[in-house]
Order: sequence, then structure tokens, then C-alpha cells
Amino acid sequence: MSSDQAPRSAWPGADPVARVAELRTELARLGHAYYVLDTPLVPDADYDALFRELQALEAARPELRTADSPTQRVGGAPLPQFTPVRHAAPMLSIQTETDTTPQGAIAFDQRVRNKLALGADEAPVTYNAELKFDGLAINLRYEHGTLVQAATRGDGETGEDVTQNVRTIRSVPLRLHTDHPPAVLEVRGEVLMKRADFERYNKRQRANGLPTLVNPRNGAAGSIRQLDPAIAAQRPLAFYAYGWGEIVGWAHQPDTHHAMLDALAAMGLPVAEQRVHGPGAPTLIAFHARIAKERDSLPFDIDGVVYKVDSLVLQAELGFRNREPVWAVAHKYPAQERSTRVLAIDIQVGRTGKLTPVAKLEPVFVGGVTVTNATLHNEDEVRRKDVRVGDTVVVRRAGDVIPEVVSVLIEQRPADAGAAFDLDRQLCGHCPVCGSAIVREAGEADWRCTGGLFCAAQRKQAILHYASRRAMDIEGLGEKLVEQLVDGGIVNVLPDLYRLGLLKLATLDRMADKSATNLLEALQSSRFTTLPRFVYALGIRHVGEATAKELARHFGSLDALMDASLEQLQAVPDVGPVVAQSIRTFFDQPHNREVVEQLCACGVHWDESVPAEAAARKPLAGQTFVLTGTLPTMGRDEAKASIEAAGGKVVGSVSKKTDYVVAGAEAGSKLAKARELGVQVIDQRGLLALLGIKGDPDT
Repeated sequence: MSSDQAPRSAWPGADPVARVAELRTELARLGHAYYVLDTPLVPDADYDALFRELQALEAARPELRTADSPTQRVGGAPLPQFTPVRHAAPMLSIQTETDTTPQGAIAFDQRVRNKLALGADEAPVTYNAELKFDGLAINLRYEHGTLVQAATRGDGETGEDVTQNVRTIRSVPLRLHTDHPPAVLEVRGEVLMKRADFERYNKRQRANGLPTLVNPRNGAAGSIRQLDPAIAAQRPLAFYAYGWGEIVGWAHQPDTHHAMLDALAAMGLPVAEQRVHGPGAPTLIAFHARIAKERDSLPFDIDGVVYKVDSLVLQAELGFRNREPVWAVAHKYPAQERSTRVLAIDIQVGRTGKLTPVAKLEPVFVGGVTVTNATLHNEDEVRRKDVRVGDTVVVRRAGDVIPEVVSVLIEQRPADAGAAFDLDRQLCGHCPVCGSAIVREAGEADWRCTGGLFCAAQRKQAILHYASRRAMDIEGLGEKLVEQLVDGGIVNVLPDLYRLGLLKLATLDRMADKSATNLLEALQSSRFTTLPRFVYALGIRHVGEATAKELARHFGSLDALMDASLEQLQAVPDVGPVVAQSIRTFFDQPHNREVVEQLCACGVHWDESVPAEAAARKPLAGQTFVLTGTLPTMGRDEAKASIEAAGGKVVGSVSKKTDYVVAGAEAGSKLAKARELGVQVIDQRGLLALLGIKGDPDT
């Protein structure tokens, strides 16, 4: 079936044997495209229809059911134990190169050349370089193209039969994609769990109140060694091939390692695309450096790369030493997970007021750096992992990501370990930086400091938000300048901005007289603003630009807003209990009120308006507008301001609640939506008429 054909159902009189064979072939092709190539060829519903048809045929004719059928991926009764499997060819380990610098690749190349007795002037050895996966090694045995057995590495000589569990892995072909398979082909590779799949699985488990997996590697190993294949089938596992064991009857077998991997891929086996082959140590060094940069963006975890002599003839000549191949080496990267002890749990206040528990650690070298702090994310995570002072924990660091505590080694917990973590109790309900009250809203994972205008930890963020274009619009007050002002102790609270002068600004780096003058002029202009802009500029949690406008329209003055009760706040459109509580908490902090009073004392002012009751008498009170297209003489902001001044409300999308759509030139989907819903459409002239403004006849 081609990708543009509809799935075909069984028909009366059709040969069941032929149809079953056809369905298996097609489902294998579609599954390989989806799970291995990541290029779906048909919608899921089409695949499901074919799968159900095959199930029905096999149920009606059980003698047609075979081990390589796609329907046999999930099933089988729980196993009482795993059967030992003697490997036809030992699954040996690879020597590890502990020097993580380029010298490690150079040393391996030199060892190979010495073993082959190659002089300095002789041609370089060709190598294949690939990824070193961080999962569970598996041997897949195919006989005449059909998967008959899967086994773990075990001790290298004997592993465990995990065939039923491996059958549940969608990327493992149950039958090789070739018309002429070898009589026996053992494929070796790694079962692993991709990071995104791991996160999705844990998220679903947490939502259902079920246990989560510690990390992708343990998740993969634990899934394969499940006694119940049905449980393994629920785990999102993947497989990548990188080698082989016993081979019998392979005509025209390739004679290089990279060609062998290409052949495995052509048979439908997943092979990672991150691999190269080329001459000498420079090829290895370049690959090691490239993967180091790409490591954190890979979909799965690796702990290094593997170098292999490419020629199979030379591999045989080099042989083994101490049960390790001389022709291969694992060149690792600095460790990303190490264990260490928790000395204390401190609370860090972020730029937005978020309180984050941070583990203070005995110094440990992980991921190429010495780590002394690791994030614990939030109180729920600390309690879920049960991290306590004195515990030995596993710490992970990946690239530039902040180190985190992955898990606790409970068996190593000392008798005098600290009590279970309680953030509110530890801080006695107050921010450790400014002393303001801390809150944790219903449904939120994080505690937050409420002293947004006063807290030193939030100072830079508060200034940047206050100066932003939609707030006070102070042009020239960008991130680098704010850092200089705060770090230099020149601006500690928002009112300090209006106390700046040329002499203070002249002390800053790259601040020319012209720039300083422009900034002072922008500050002066910002002193006259509007109440909605000022309320938005305060950075109250959950109060965006639209909510600030509703609050200003409803209360008319800042004093009325600051003194409003929860009930009065919830009378404002779009203000629910959470937003009302956030506003009330903000203005209940004396620090915040003091900053507001100082800003007003510095000359920040606006024209007060009448409360909502009086505003109801305005011409457009209670009416909702949507603007689309380009109006002849009015800019979008001007039209919006005019509507709001007349008591109307401007929103971004059209719905049945919309009263008017004001359409100009090149109006798009919003105009079509208005016509579909029967919403009245007017032009600029119609808007001016509603506003009571006599418009230009040409508009």
C-alpha cells in the first residue's frame, strides 16, 4: 500500500494466507518508517485499521499466527524467571580510554599502529567512529530473517532470555527487510529510553499517582528485565544496532565495519546516523569534539564515543587482549553523574521571586567541572525524592544545564540525617532576602516572594519590566545598563531611577553624554503616564496588560485599587480568586506600598478617571471590538485608545461575544470569521460615527 492509498479491508473470498502475508509486510514497512526513520507514511488510524484486520484474520485462523507477526509484539504471560542463554560468540566489553582530551584518541591510534608494526611514514589506519550509548546491551538472534531470541549481555558468556520483552520494542524488526537473509545473524546493540519519552512517561505516571523512573538508563534496563512483558510494553523503549555476533550463510558479507552497519540499516535495523569513517587520529579527534558539542541535543543519553578499526581483516589481525578487542576503544566524556553528600539545603530567590531549594554539596567533579550546588527545583520535588541534609545523593550535570540532584541513595542515609524538608517552616513564612511574605498559590509547585518592588533578588527584573515599552516605555534602559545601575549600587528601588543625574550616569561604562541625556529625557517623559500602564508596570503576578486596563477602568484611581477587598476585586471582569488574591497580597506588603508612594512623590502621575459605574454612561461602554487590517488614517494603537477612552474593549480574536469588527485594507481571517459568525463589520467611518466623531468623507 502506498502512502496515498486508503487501507484495504479483507474482502469475501480473499485468500487469508496471502492477505496475512500482505498485511505483515505492509505493517512492517509502515512501522519501520514510523519508529526507525521517524517519517510516518500514513495516519495512525490507517495503520490501526490494518493492524486490527490482521488481528481478526489471525484470530479466525490461529494456525496463521507466527512469531514474526506484528500482533505478537505485546503479549505473553508473566515469566517466572529468565532462562539463561549461552552466547554463540562472547559479548565482550571494550577498553575505556580515561584521558578525555584529544590525547586519548592519539594514544589509541598509536597503540593500533604499534600492534600492526606501521612506521611513521606509512599510510594512516582507517577508523569508524560512533556513539557509546548509555543503555542496556542486547543480542538479537535472527534465523533466516526472523527474530527468534533476544538476550542480555550477562557476564559476556551467558545472558538472560528477554525475547518477549524485546518484541515489544517497536523499532526492533521482527523480520529483517531482505529477501535473502543470512541463515543466522546475531545483531548487537543497545536498548535505551529517549529523553523525551522518559519525561513523558514520568509525567503520565505522576499524574496517575504511580512510581516514576529514576533516569533513562535505569528505565531501559528495568523495563527489559521485567518479568511481565505487558509492563515492558508500556515503557517507551528504543534500540540501536552497532555490532554483530555469530553470522552463518551471509553471501557477499561486507569487509568493513562501516559497510556492515550500512547493511544492517538496509535490513531495517536502527543504526544511529551519528557516525563517521576516515583516516587516522584526526578523524577520531574531530568526531569526539563534534559529538561533545551535540551531546546535550541528542535525543538520548551517551557517555562517550567508540573508535573501531574499520577493516574487518585488520580487526581479526589485531585480535583481543584480556578479553577486550585491541581494535576498539571507548573514549568517554567527563562524567555527568556522580554521588556526593548534602551539607545543607538553602533557598534561592530568583529574578521573578520564585523560591528554589538548592542543595549545598561536598565538592564533586562531574561533567568536567567541580560542583558544589545543585538545584532541587521545588518543594514537591524535594519531598518526592526525600532529600535530607546528610544524605548521599546522585548529582547530574549535562552541558551548561544547572546541576540537579537526581536521586537519594537511601541505603547510605546516616542515623543523624535531617528532618523531611519543609520550605515554609524553614523560612518561617518570609523571603530570605527581603523579609516579605512568601506565598504558594493553589495548584502551583513554587513558593514566591511577594516583595516584587523591594526584594533585592528581583530588582533587575522589576526595573526591566517597569521600563518596558508596554509599561512605562523608558527608552534606553536596557538589560546591560540595568545591570550596571544595580550592581554599582546606584539604583536599589524603582524611585532611584528618577533621582539619576548626568554625573551618576557619566560613571558608567560606554555611557556617552548624548546617551545619558536621552535616558534622562525618557525618564522625564515617563513621569506622565496612564493608570493602566502604571498598574501593569508594577509587575503584580497574574496582572497583564489587559487585566491592568480592566482594573483601571473599574476602580478609576490607584487608591481605590490598592484598598479594594477580595470581593471588590473579583467584581472586575476576568479577575478570579487567584488574581484577586495576588493583587491583594501585593498591596498588603508595606514595602510595595512604600515604593508606589515614592514613585508618586518623584512625579509619576496620570489623569484619574471615573469608576466603572460612571464609565457605563460612555458611548461604547460594554461593547467589544476587534481590529483587523489597515485603517485609512488611524493607526492600530490610536483606534484602540479611542475605543477604550469611550468605554469599549478591544480584544484580539473574534467570537460570538464580539459586537463589532473594524476592518481596514487587507483584512484577513478575522474578517472571514466575523462574517461566518454574523458579527457586524464596520470600517473607519463607522467607528468614528460610533465615537461621535465627524470623519473625513474620504475615509
